[in-house]
Amino acid sequence: MSQGRGSASRVATAAAVAVALIYLFAQAEYARAATYTVGGSGGWTLNVASWPKGKRFRAGDTLIFKYDRTLHNVVALNKGGYDSCRTPGGAKVYSSGNDQIKLVKGPNYFICNFPGHCESAMKIAVNAA
Repeated sequence: MSQGRGSASRVATAAAVAVALIYLFAQAEYARAATYTVGGSGGWTLNVASWPKGKRFRAGDTLIFKYDRTLHNVVALNKGGYDSCRTPGGAKVYSSGNDQIKLVKGPNYFICNFPGHCESAMKIAVNAA
């Protein structure tokens, strides 16, 4: 059974449409991502642990940490480090003063590891759906 040239063209067109749809769905998901400034207008500072309460976060949302880099930093770490206020090996430390961190699905933990800061509630736990 011979398919001829027309069937190859239809397959190529169907493949192009499928690629375009995948691209559009990916862009739509990206467009829904939200951006949050941690701590609001006060920025990333002491006593921000309650800041996430009442907010709904999704994987792909971006948290912006604004702070004086001579006074603070941001450490992305695991629950153990968050609970103990200790930076485990391999934790990502940010120190630009204007860090943008994309949330991953599930729990995301951040602290400032300057002495006494995490213990003074300079830490947040965010669960992204």
